[in-house]
Amino acid sequence: MSENWRSKAVTEGVQRSPNRAMLRAVGFGDGDFQKPIVGVASAHSTITPCNMGIAALAVEAEAGIRLGGGMPQLFGTITVSDGISMGTEGMKYSLVSRDVIADSIETACNAQSMDGILAIGGCDKNMPGAMIAMARMNIPAVFVYGGTIKPGHLEGEDLTVVSSFEAVGQYSAGRINEVRLMSVERNACPGAGSCGGMYTANTMSAAFEAMGMSLMYSSTMAAEDPEKAENTALAGKALVEAIRNNIRPRDIITRQSIENAIAVIMAVGGSTNAVLHFLAIAHSARVALKLDDFETIRARVPVLCDLKPSGRYVATDLHKAGGIPQVMKMLLNHGLIHGDCPTITGDTIAERLRQVPDQPRADQDVIRPWTNPMYATGHLAILRGNLATEGAVAKITGIKKAQITGPARVFDSEEACLDAILAGKIVAGDVIVIRYEGPKGGPGMREMLAPTSAIIGAGLGDAVGLITDGRFSGGTYGMVVGHVAPEAYVGGTIALVQENDSITIDAAARLLQVNLSDEELELRRAAWQKPNPRYTSGVLAKYATLVSSSSLGAVTDLNVSP
Repeated sequence: MSENWRSKAVTEGVQRSPNRAMLRAVGFGDGDFQKPIVGVASAHSTITPCNMGIAALAVEAEAGIRLGGGMPQLFGTITVSDGISMGTEGMKYSLVSRDVIADSIETACNAQSMDGILAIGGCDKNMPGAMIAMARMNIPAVFVYGGTIKPGHLEGEDLTVVSSFEAVGQYSAGRINEVRLMSVERNACPGAGSCGGMYTANTMSAAFEAMGMSLMYSSTMAAEDPEKAENTALAGKALVEAIRNNIRPRDIITRQSIENAIAVIMAVGGSTNAVLHFLAIAHSARVALKLDDFETIRARVPVLCDLKPSGRYVATDLHKAGGIPQVMKMLLNHGLIHGDCPTITGDTIAERLRQVPDQPRADQDVIRPWTNPMYATGHLAILRGNLATEGAVAKITGIKKAQITGPARVFDSEEACLDAILAGKIVAGDVIVIRYEGPKGGPGMREMLAPTSAIIGAGLGDAVGLITDGRFSGGTYGMVVGHVAPEAYVGGTIALVQENDSITIDAAARLLQVNLSDEELELRRAAWQKPNPRYTSGVLAKYATLVSSSSLGAVTDLNVSP
């Protein structure tokens, strides 16, 4: 047995025989004490379709671990349904859940001296939460994605959960009737799996595959297809082998592998949330990463995939077209990813991609040929200016104009903004400002899918800008800028904006500014008063006290890490 196995003291120590007795009660036999103890962190829940199929996958993971020669120990972690909590006070707990998940996995694994961890997650924060824990603990680990949902269908149109949010805006603008609205709602989500476009869950699963922490082809499998169960068992076997070979997360999560992940995020048109999450993952892995690194990679990586929210296809279409390995092979051939990065299987990225064709199949148009990309450069731009001295994140695909200057329409909460949009009070040329929704001010940095979808539904997607210190759903697109830092609650310039101030969003120049003099801003800053916290007890109050700026990943252990 390897001297690196942390459970050695528990399973072999003569003076710890009571520990062995407890393990016998949960199924250990005489021969099992020589095997590595492998945690299976299951995010199963019927709270959300994203996670409701995970219990069956956990059984497959246990079987794979046993087949590989390990002893699985199953435990649970939480999830929040972003789609269900969207637009409500409950969304404030979404980003918070990322850190709760990370803390819970770390607590269980370290308390029980586990030798490795296989985590299975579905909804958005399951993935970064698990990866943060893996990087912190640095014990052999693999991530298994619960799988994507299959698209809904209505009159020949593929639907996703975002279709339902946009239908609300269409209905409020008088563009569809109630019958159509209800038909979209009834058909958008047909079964188990995470939201089907290249939204946050599919973005993060794709990135983890690219990084080498998940098995190849696993990130775009449908939750309900048999191959997802089979792949989960294979991941269990691969993890036991990684324990034998002492392959650890920080051997895999390096600066180079994170660059690979970011390149894939750009190529597939992924979610703005990936910026926040990879800053946090890098922090836990002790890898130097900053906002401007995303901009550097964006400038050289084209968008190759025609995927929702701004494109036509969903993740299951990408899977049929060759999946993430096909995208990675194209990037590798053009020197845009590092082929020598190791993976959980022990092979390098280049070795795993050896059998993948150099070009996408001609009978599909989900993955575009290198000579005809969707966009010549990546879609996640880092903007700066007097409104975002620490930076902000914009998704610039799917928009006709990359620049807007208009009067500010200022709202101190998401709800107030949504009410104004649905009441027809927002007009073409406006620049919406939603503030006090940042990591500390919200707290929890809510996603703004409800107002952005209402804007799209009202036909104003190319005519209205929106900036916020909160976040956006992976389903958001349009002239929108999030993660504005410093946030309003700590006195960022966004807190000083007044109704009808002129604001410029210029994606091409990567500029975000309020068109006021420095002197005027200083006068307003001197008069500004920090608002009282919205919560004074409980998890949201603790989070607001600990959380860092979004420009640093909204991490909660910034001042306690070595």
